[in-house]
Amino acid sequence: MTDEPQQQRRDPRDPTIVGSVPGPPGGKGRSDAPGGTSRPRRTGLRRLVPTWRMTCGAFLLFALVLIGGFVTGYLLVDIPPANSAAIAQSNVYLYKDGTQIARDGEVNRQNVQLSQVPVAVQHAVLAAEDRDFYSERAIDPEAMVRGAWNTVTGKGRQSGSTITQQYVKNYYLGQEQTVTRKVKEFFIAIKLDREESKADILTGYLNTSYFGRNAYGIQAAAHAYYGKDVSAIDSAEGAYLASLLNAPSAYDLAAHPENRPRALARWNYTLDGMVKEDWLSAADRATMIFPMPHTGGPATGLSGQRGYIVQAVEDWITGSGILDEKTLARGGYRITTTLERKKQDAFAAAVDQHVTSRRDPGRSADRNVRVGGASIDPASGRVVAMYGGIDYTKQYVNNATRRDYQVGSTFKPFVLAAAVENGSMTQDGRRITPNTLYDGSDRREVQGRYGPTGYAPENEDNISYGPLSVRMATDRSVNSVYAQLAQDVGPRRVRETAIALGVPESTPDLTATPSIALGVATASVLDMAEAYATLANHGRHGTYSLVERITKDGVELELPEVPSRQVISREAADTTTSVLMGVVRQGSGMAALSAGRPAAGKTGTAEGDKAAWFAGYTPDLATVVAVMGQDPDTGVQKSLYGALGLSRINGGGAPAGIWGQFTAAALSGSEAEDFDLMLAPGAGEEMYPPDEQEEPEEGSSGPPETDGRTQDGRPQGQSQGQSQGQSQSPSNGGADTGGSPTDGGSPTDGGFPSAGGPANGGPSGDYPTGPFPTTGGPANGGASSQGGTTQGGADPRGRTTDGGSGGDAQGTGGPGGWGVMPRRL
Repeated sequence: MTDEPQQQRRDPRDPTIVGSVPGPPGGKGRSDAPGGTSRPRRTGLRRLVPTWRMTCGAFLLFALVLIGGFVTGYLLVDIPPANSAAIAQSNVYLYKDGTQIARDGEVNRQNVQLSQVPVAVQHAVLAAEDRDFYSERAIDPEAMVRGAWNTVTGKGRQSGSTITQQYVKNYYLGQEQTVTRKVKEFFIAIKLDREESKADILTGYLNTSYFGRNAYGIQAAAHAYYGKDVSAIDSAEGAYLASLLNAPSAYDLAAHPENRPRALARWNYTLDGMVKEDWLSAADRATMIFPMPHTGGPATGLSGQRGYIVQAVEDWITGSGILDEKTLARGGYRITTTLERKKQDAFAAAVDQHVTSRRDPGRSADRNVRVGGASIDPASGRVVAMYGGIDYTKQYVNNATRRDYQVGSTFKPFVLAAAVENGSMTQDGRRITPNTLYDGSDRREVQGRYGPTGYAPENEDNISYGPLSVRMATDRSVNSVYAQLAQDVGPRRVRETAIALGVPESTPDLTATPSIALGVATASVLDMAEAYATLANHGRHGTYSLVERITKDGVELELPEVPSRQVISREAADTTTSVLMGVVRQGSGMAALSAGRPAAGKTGTAEGDKAAWFAGYTPDLATVVAVMGQDPDTGVQKSLYGALGLSRINGGGAPAGIWGQFTAAALSGSEAEDFDLMLAPGAGEEMYPPDEQEEPEEGSSGPPETDGRTQDGRPQGQSQGQSQGQSQSPSNGGADTGGSPTDGGSPTDGGFPSAGGPANGGPSGDYPTGPFPTTGGPANGGASSQGGTTQGGADPRGRTTDGGSGGDAQGTGGPGGWGVMPRRL
C-alpha cells in the first residue's frame, strides 16, 4: 500500500484544487493537460453551427428516409385500371329555374394505332410537349423543378411533366392539383415506363388528350378542326393540333379569333422545335402557311343557342379558376346558369323579328349578317340572357363573346364619365359638363396642350355642326367633339375609366390616344353590357357571372365571390345616364323607345360599317346588341351596306329595334321604374335665352339656312329649338321655328329634319334613317323632345301650350315620372 497522496480522486470542479488536472491516458485532454493536444471550446454563435459529423449524419438520415420512402411508395402504388373519368361523362347545363338547356353530348373519341398517325404529326406533338420523350426516363426532375420555379416566379403555370406523366394523369388518375395525385403520378409513371414501350405510351397519350371542341384524341381533333382523318393531316395542321394541347379553347381561333397572335406564337414554337430536332427541314418550314381550322364540328345536340351558352359558360368557369378545362371536359357536372328562359326566348324572338325574318337568300349581303347580344341585371351582375348567333352548328363563333369588332360610338359615354369623374377642363380652362360647348366641325384637328396633334377625325356623313354642347354632340354622336373631349380629359384617364367600368384591360386596341373616344377598341358585346350595367348601377361595378351553382355527385363547388365596389362616383355615372337618356328621347337611338320605359343608351358604328351597335339600359336591365358583317366562308369582316334591303345599317336601326323589343318583353309584367339620378354640379340641362331675330313670315318653316346652320352660325335648331320660349307653339297648319311639325311630327332639339312624322303621331318608318331619326311624335301635336304631355303640342323644351306639364331639367318629369314620350310608339 502506497503512502502517496490521492489528489486525483478529488472532484476536478472543486475550487479548492490548485494546479492542473491531468487528462485521461494518452494525453488527449484539455490544453493545460501535460502532454495533451488542444480542442478549443465552442462559444457564442459557433455553438449553433452543426459540426461536420452532425451534417453528415443528417444527410445520411435524409437519404435513408428518402430511399425508404421511394421503396415504400414503389411497392405500395400499383398501376390502377383506367379511371372512370377516362371515359368522360356529359355535363348538364340548366336555366336558373332548373329547366335543362343542354347536355354537352357523349364523348367524341375514336382510338387509333400509332401507325395511323403520320410521323410528322407525332413529331409535332413531341416538339410541342416533350422533345426528349424517346431518350428520357419517365420522370424529368430538372423539368419538374424548372416548371415549379416558373410557376412561382409568375411565368405561367408549368407542370414540368413528361408525356408519360401526362398520360398517367389522363388515363389513370385525374386533373386535380393535389400532392397525393402528384405522388401517385410519380410512381405510376416510373412503373409504366418499365412495363410499357415508348410507342405504347405515346399511343395512349395521343388517344386520351383533350384538344377542345369536345374532341378527345388526335383522330377526333383532326375531324373537329379540319374535317378529315388524322392520316391526311400534314405537318402544318399537325403543328396546330399539337399547339392546342397547351390551351385547347384559348387557341381555337374559330371560337376566339382575338387570340390569333398567341396561337400563332405557339404554332411557330412547335414548328421551330421540329426544325431544331431535325424532324423538319428549314426549307419546308419556310414555306408553311398557317392552316386556319374550319368552324364546323360542334355536337348536333348543341344546335340553336344551346351551343353558344355552353361555350360561354365553360369559358367563364375555366376563366374564373373554378375548374381547369380538362377537368370540366371530363364531365359529370350539373351547372345551373344565371340565364332566365323567358328572357332568353325574348332575345331570340327580337332578333328574328328585326333581322332573321328580313334576310333574303337572293341578297348576297344578307349572308354576311351576324347578331350578338347580352343582357345583365345591374344590381346583381348576373347575365340573364345572351344571343350568340343564328345557330351554333351553322355559325360556330359566339357573337356575344368575340372580341374582334370595333365598338364604335358606344364607347363615348366612358369619355363623358371620365370627364365628370376627374373634374376635367377644356384647353381654355372651362370645366367640362354636358353643357360645355365644343366645335363640331367635320375633320377639326384635335388640339393638345402644346398645339395641334395632327389627328382630325371625320364626322359621320362628313357633317359639320359648328358650336354645340357635349349633350347635343352625344345625341348626334359627333366624332370631332368627342376626340377633343378625350384629349381634354386625358386618353389615359379615359382608358382607366373604361377598365374600371368593366371593359377588360386586355381588350385589343384599347390604346390611350384621342381616337379611343371613337370606339376603335374591340370589346365584346358581353364586355360592353358589363360596363353599361355599371353606369346603370350608379357607378358600382360587380364582375358579371354566368353560373349560379355547380354540383357533382351531390357535392356543391365553391364559386368565387367578387363584391361590388364603387369604381366611379355616383354623380359621374348618373350624369352620363342623364345625357344618354337624351339619345333615346331625341337622338340617334329613338327606336329604343319601343321598350316603353325610361331608357338611356348610345348607338355606335364600326369603321367601314362592319358592325352597328346599340348599348342601353333601364334602371333594372342593361343590354347590348350588335349586328356584324362577316363572310361565312373566309371569316373576313364585311360592311353591312345593302344588308336587309337597306342602304346601310346603323345603331339606331336594327340594333336599337332589337333592344327595344327585347327589353319590353323581358320586363313585361313589372312596373316601369324611373331613373333615380344624382347629377354633378352644372350637369342639368340649361335653358338658353332666346336669340333676337326676325319673326318668320306666316307659313314659313323657319329662318333661311346656310349649310344646315342658322344666320347666327349655330347648327339648325340650336338657336331656335334650344331656346326657351323662342319657338312658337305649333298651331293648325304651321310649323314652329325650330322645325317642329304641327300634327304628330317629332319636335327637335336642334338640327333634326323639320318634316316630322306622319299625321297623328304614327312612326314614319320601321327605323330612323340618315344621321338623325325622323320618327314622328304622338297625336295631337306631338310630345316635346324633353318632356311634356300630348295635349296642345309642346315647345322644344317640353312645356305644353294647353295642358300637361313638361319635363324637368333632367328630363325625368311628365306623366308617369318620365313623360318625355309615349310609353309605346
